Amino acid sequence: MFEVDLLKSQEINLDYILELIFEKNKQTKDKETLIDEVRRVIRSSLGNRAKEGLVVDFLNRTDLNSIPDKPGIIEAFFTYAQTEQQREAEMLIADENLNDKAARRYLKASLEREYATEHGTDLNETLPKMSPLNPQYLTKKQTVFEKIVAFVEKFKGIGGRL
Repeated sequence: MFEVDLLKSQEINLDYILELIFEKNKQTKDKETLIDEVRRVIRSSLGNRAKEGLVVDFLNRTDLNSIPDKPGIIEAFFTYAQTEQQREAEMLIADENLNDKAARRYLKASLEREYATEHGTDLNETLPKMSPLNPQYLTKKQTVFEKIVAFVEKFKGIGGRL
């Protein structure tokens, strides 16, 4: 298959995957087959693996037949992804009881540089008020950091506001 050869020869971008979805939907009309193919394409793309769930959720929640063209599917996906990004940021902040303003600043900076870092005090400022001497402090910090790393991997390159 041509797509598989193309994927092996170079890294593909998200716009290409979305355009491929648009084309395949016109041919297939079977959402399950389309989702299986999209999963395969995304898994072969190192830079987009973290976005697999996001793309599949978009496919499940969107009437692809109502989208008239390739730019339309790209716009619809990014609108959906930015809404999900805001929702998941809110959930992360609430679930981990993070300092709202510091967490938003840290998430925004991490998304802009496309990775989260433990260096500096930004991560510590996001954490709930807790003494660094508390035995649970390092565990909490590590858990929060891992969740933020996953968040950044999933939403880098999506744009939007936090």
